[in-house]
Amino acid sequence: MDRAQTVTHVEYEVLDWILHNIDVAELHEVMATDDVSTKRFNTGVANVTKLIYNLAERRTHRLPKTHADYKPKEAEPNDKKNRKKKSV
Repeated sequence: MDRAQTVTHVEYEVLDWILHNIDVAELHEVMATDDVSTKRFNTGVANVTKLIYNLAERRTHRLPKTHADYKPKEAEPNDKKNRKKKSV
């Protein structure tokens, strides 16, 4: 891992670290005490994981270009820069 080059770079690394290093097993033992609460717990963990993943993914185009996870931003069809000008 390189030195922090931008705030976005740090945000990405923190989110990535959270995704790969937080263990919720102890929380599972407390909150998931039966079949229903286990299903709720697993759904909640999946939802939060997806949220954090999406937050990290939205930052990949702003990482340093030398970063292993850097991805150039893809143009979206509704992007103003990619719209065709109306002919008069």
